[in-house]
Amino acid sequence: MNTRSAQNILDHPVGGKKAWLRDDIRTEDWLLRLPGECLAELRAVLPMLPPEPTPVEQIDAGRFALPACRALMGRVKAVLDDGVRFAIVDRLPLDELSEYQANALYWILSCFIARPVQQKLTGAMTYKVHDTGRKATPGSGVRPDQTNMDQYFHNDNSYNVTPPEYVALLCVRPAKSGGVSHVISFYTVNNALLRAHKSVIPRLYQPFWFDRQKENAPDDSDVMSAPVFFFDGERLRARLGLFQIRSGYTLRQEPLDAEAAAAIEALQKVFADPSLQFDFVMERGHLQFVNNREIGHRRTQFEDFEEPERRRLLQRLWLRDAGSINYMG
Repeated sequence: MNTRSAQNILDHPVGGKKAWLRDDIRTEDWLLRLPGECLAELRAVLPMLPPEPTPVEQIDAGRFALPACRALMGRVKAVLDDGVRFAIVDRLPLDELSEYQANALYWILSCFIARPVQQKLTGAMTYKVHDTGRKATPGSGVRPDQTNMDQYFHNDNSYNVTPPEYVALLCVRPAKSGGVSHVISFYTVNNALLRAHKSVIPRLYQPFWFDRQKENAPDDSDVMSAPVFFFDGERLRARLGLFQIRSGYTLRQEPLDAEAAAAIEALQKVFADPSLQFDFVMERGHLQFVNNREIGHRRTQFEDFEEPERRRLLQRLWLRDAGSINYMG
């Protein structure tokens, strides 16, 4: 793989909300309460929802005025675009809603940030994040979010042509224990690399092989080539998927080149520094939103309940206004 083409590189430290450290984070930076007037609007919407089993994907959020809810989600989007790049909305009252109603209200609120897009080649636009009992191995197509394994920092769909701009999660049921969410700013990561591992930065702007997790046509390659970092002169964006990168090289039956291996090792050293990341626990009814290209996220390994009806479950949406709604964008 050619790793020598010139790239625009963020070669200087940056500051501000986007390059936060753990000690910089205040509760009001990321936690937004669901105000009473917004909750009243959502309750008023319930009788206007299409009857079950109409898929939530067919709900046109634009037909609902919901001024308080639109204002709230505008504040969320401002946090994602110009603030700390992650937010929790606290919370949907799931105990008074059916599963369909909860997913419908979650869909509507998320649409006020950006348009939901497909999460699989099958066209699925809603996605259950839970432990299926399967194992994520190279070429298996099993995504780590379908297991209870400890995750690396990543952004969703880093192995696709057009990743989502934002990722939304609705916590339906938390785990018995574990499953702690962690976030890290890629601007902070770049600052840390500049301080301690500057020599590896150019390699991160050059292509790596990614396992496409079987989200490719039968006659198409099962790996794709893309850089981890991209800087357009204003915003730093990432395609981070260390699991998918390692699997990609395994599928290619070739070792990581020395520069790539050094760059990944440096990233892991940065990710191990707790002062550079923030953690929180999602609770039932919480809505989590992240800027998928500027924030890395992960969750720790978790232990689930034995009873199927109590097992950890999150509903995920991918949001993107650019391109089409299709998986490949």
